[in-house]
Amino acid sequence: MKRLLFLTSLMALLFSFHANGQDYKTGIGFRGGLSNGLTIKHFTGQDVALEGILAFRWGGYHITGLYEKHQPAFDTEQLKFYYGAGGHIGMWDSDGNPWFNEGTNHTIVGLDGIIGLEYTFREIPFNISADWKPAFNIIGDTGFWGDEAAISIRFTF
Repeated sequence: MKRLLFLTSLMALLFSFHANGQDYKTGIGFRGGLSNGLTIKHFTGQDVALEGILAFRWGGYHITGLYEKHQPAFDTEQLKFYYGAGGHIGMWDSDGNPWFNEGTNHTIVGLDGIIGLEYTFREIPFNISADWKPAFNIIGDTGFWGDEAAISIRFTF
């Protein structure tokens, strides 16, 4: 009973931080696709956001920083189209990767682009987005990587 009361109180507290479900200042959540991980998006202006992604893939990780521009989409108030650019750094292990020689590690550094749609709910402090994030590695396993499509779900406040 105490746990139920605690969880109910915690949820009420979390929802009280979110005054308006349409607009938010910061969102934290999970990103799922070929790379899975965490995402945090923070608006620095009305339509400009910075997004950080920590993603795991092929026995390694990569950290991405993005500058994004948001615009209304399809005359729907809560739906935004966004695009942007940034960079990444990380490390991949050869285990499970068909393109690497077994037993090798790869440090990667590169440039990223992003394009997507984001819907922010009015009733609850969450949003969901779907995007494509192509990348070009400049250091380590150089070349174009166009397989980073993902869905993110964030708690917004």
